[in-house]
Amino acid sequence: MKLTILLLFSTLLLHQTYTFEFVIDGEWDSELVSVCVCVRERVRRAILVSDEDFEDFEAIKGNDITVKSYKVESRITSRFAHTTVKSSVVNTGSTAQSIGFNVQIPKRAFITNFTMNVNGITFIGSVKEKTVARNLYSQARARGKAAGIVRANSQDMETFKTEVHVPPGSKVQFELHYQEMMQRKLGVYQHTLHLQPGRLVPHLHVDVYIFEPKGISMVEVPNTLGELFTGLTTVTKSKDKAHVTFKPTLQQQRKCHNCTESGVDGVFTVKYDVEREGNAGELQVSDGHFVHFFAPQNLSPLSKNIVFVIDVSGSMWGLKMKQTVEAMEAILDDLTIDDYFSIIDFNHNVRCWSEELVPGSSIQVADAKKYVQSIKPNGGTNINEALQRAVQMLIKASNQGLIDQRSVSMIILVSDGDPTVGEIKLSNIQKNVKRIMREEFSLFSLGIGFDVDYDFLERIAMDNRGVAQRIYANHDAAEQLRTFYSQVSSPLLRRITIQFPEGSVSDITQSHFDKFFSGSEIVVAGKLQSTGFPTLHSFTTASAATMDMTLQTDTDISELDAILNQQQHSVTGFARQMWAYITINQLLAERALAPTAAKKRKITQRILGLAVEHQFVTPLTALLIEGENEKLLADSPKDPKHGCCSAAGVLHPQLGPADPDVHPQPCHGTHHMDNDPHFIIHLPKRDMDVCFNIDSEPGDILNLVSDPGAGVVINGMLTGSKTLQNNKLKTYFGAIGVFYRPEGVRVTVRTDRIDVVEGKDNNSFSWGSTVDITINGVKISIEKDSKVSVVVNGRIKAMVLLHRVWKKHPVNVDFLGFYSPNDNQYSEQVHGLIGQFANEPEVKVSNIHDGPDPKKKEATMDVKGNKLAVTRGWQKDYREDKKRGTDVYCWFVHNSGKGFIDGHFSNYIVPSLDSFLPEL
Repeated sequence: MKLTILLLFSTLLLHQTYTFEFVIDGEWDSELVSVCVCVRERVRRAILVSDEDFEDFEAIKGNDITVKSYKVESRITSRFAHTTVKSSVVNTGSTAQSIGFNVQIPKRAFITNFTMNVNGITFIGSVKEKTVARNLYSQARARGKAAGIVRANSQDMETFKTEVHVPPGSKVQFELHYQEMMQRKLGVYQHTLHLQPGRLVPHLHVDVYIFEPKGISMVEVPNTLGELFTGLTTVTKSKDKAHVTFKPTLQQQRKCHNCTESGVDGVFTVKYDVEREGNAGELQVSDGHFVHFFAPQNLSPLSKNIVFVIDVSGSMWGLKMKQTVEAMEAILDDLTIDDYFSIIDFNHNVRCWSEELVPGSSIQVADAKKYVQSIKPNGGTNINEALQRAVQMLIKASNQGLIDQRSVSMIILVSDGDPTVGEIKLSNIQKNVKRIMREEFSLFSLGIGFDVDYDFLERIAMDNRGVAQRIYANHDAAEQLRTFYSQVSSPLLRRITIQFPEGSVSDITQSHFDKFFSGSEIVVAGKLQSTGFPTLHSFTTASAATMDMTLQTDTDISELDAILNQQQHSVTGFARQMWAYITINQLLAERALAPTAAKKRKITQRILGLAVEHQFVTPLTALLIEGENEKLLADSPKDPKHGCCSAAGVLHPQLGPADPDVHPQPCHGTHHMDNDPHFIIHLPKRDMDVCFNIDSEPGDILNLVSDPGAGVVINGMLTGSKTLQNNKLKTYFGAIGVFYRPEGVRVTVRTDRIDVVEGKDNNSFSWGSTVDITINGVKISIEKDSKVSVVVNGRIKAMVLLHRVWKKHPVNVDFLGFYSPNDNQYSEQVHGLIGQFANEPEVKVSNIHDGPDPKKKEATMDVKGNKLAVTRGWQKDYREDKKRGTDVYCWFVHNSGKGFIDGHFSNYIVPSLDSFLPEL
């Protein structure tokens, strides 16, 4: 019996493919060799077609064969996917023939294993260093057991191809495994599976299992396979798990009722996103490794400075230029008046639509569109001069002060060819651009079609803090260009750094990032060190449109592993594999840019060690497939938390019985309000606390501090309890606003979020993160699920405390407490329910005597010319113990503080959270 196995890897970039043969009985047949050559050429042509539209691709190839089953299973755990493709095939023909098993895999995926069973003989794959695998393979070949050579040279893997020549009646089972990290783009993770079996399959099953510990916000399965399969996909979703199934019957697979051809021909897509507790990100620890996911939301975008550099050489004539113009029209419409831009087009010459950056006004955009529409492609390609002109334009704008220091500057290059004019040596062009490019600029490269040297575009982009993307030159190219632009059109943050306490982690992947774009995600991974502490902390610093931020989050280091042990479909060791996946990809990028041979060798050794340890097929490793006595070679491509104020007045809403046990750092000598709402005013001269309630209505906004001299106002909005209690509707503070008028900064603290507004920039933060923000003289510190501290110019401080009740509490609602220190440096114009006591009134308490309640003394208080009947009692300060509170012994003033506060409490009701108090 003779068994010939052809294992082929193919790529989008280089069209040379290789095969190898394996003969079980050790005999070589010259006819088989000639067949291999024909197969090689046929596959080469198929690859060229599949680069553009995949129509000729079939997962199972061969005549007179029966596909018993074709099953695809993906398990996604915390954005890391492990996909298994299995097929069972029988040669039902009367002669020996080749059976093909082909799998389209995502470019960024790493194959981890391939196994095959042919008539009971099992071949198992293992990843080894390429030279080791070749040696083992050569030894087997020398014994007449196997023969073969390597796959094409490219970093991007697209198609895995296998062909097995088997006798009639043979049964073959294929199984391929690959892993990849889901990348978030435009607000979603997209998992794609190529389903093109080319024939009807009795058992065609697709299962996608998703587990996200913090919760899944949405799962969507667009019908990308056609109307024939409408309603055949099932999505089952719980809080943190989802299961997507697609199992069309044999009849449902038919293109028509009596057709013998399968209608399953396309890409099966699953889109999803996760719940995010706050902008500090999600920190996960498992299997001795950690992964930090950072994808902040509700931030105002940074303004942009963009120079579009467009190739208009002769090769762009026709459809390429037409679609580039169409895409540019849409892209230009996206610009705002705060953005600056220009256009450079080049062939053998270089032209500038405008020699300087101009604002993205409607007039300038309209003029730019006319210019782009008038372009007529011709001539050669002078990339070097075009890119240098673009950099010089950004430098000139920066030197002239046209560029906002918090804006993002980028060059977007669109080209379809190699340089043919001027400097044509690619390494020199790369050095020339790198030499003049400033650290704050980025270069993004878009390569249209296959004539362009994509490796060069990728290197020059990576070398200058950008990315490259191939644009397929088909009818959809304009949409591809627009989609890419949309991914970089809304920058939210600059200069992002993610750090961890010293000694807590090691082997960290890239942790400094130049930019963060809306809808994307930053991922940092590493190894956990043994510190003895049960919790891992991370600290993220970043610059937003109008503020600088420090965000903090933490996680229990053992909690996730306990959860994963109970999950049937989770990816084993996902954090460990994800760390290796990210590290290897980053090392491959570094290797491509290595300045010396010695540096390149050092990086190579690191990649080899990691790839073999974690079983990833990379450009430097190979998959050695071994049976009991045979070896087959499938080669890869070549080559710190803040305390609160020292303090002055506090409000206390009624505390629910199930508030979380959180312990803020203690503060003393404050005015505060908390509960229903109780005001406690500390009078330091008398070392006395005076309390009063305000009996106002839900929806009313009470002025707490109004200081026109300092430009600061603090107001609180009341919310009501769910039902009456003792025939009374209790009120609480549901929102507290701090407004700093000179800089237009508004901080609104609500029970569900914290909004920070400066001018037209509106940024929102959840209570799920610890965050530090600095914005125009205002410092905001958010302590996760606990409190918010606001400091204005270092002179006026305030703290808002969060009180939570359990979700289904029958009466109470979540509410806020407010605390401000006695030593706040207000102006003489300060007033408000709390602010008026910055100037401490003369208070005298006399005639202390027993009242109806023996535990509560009564007395007479002389204050502001009034004699008030007061009662001695206890109120609560919740700063030290948010669950039970700390008792404060105070004199209670009845009738909503009448006589103790200036005027009537209704005088302190204002129309909005940023309203100053009118003169009383």
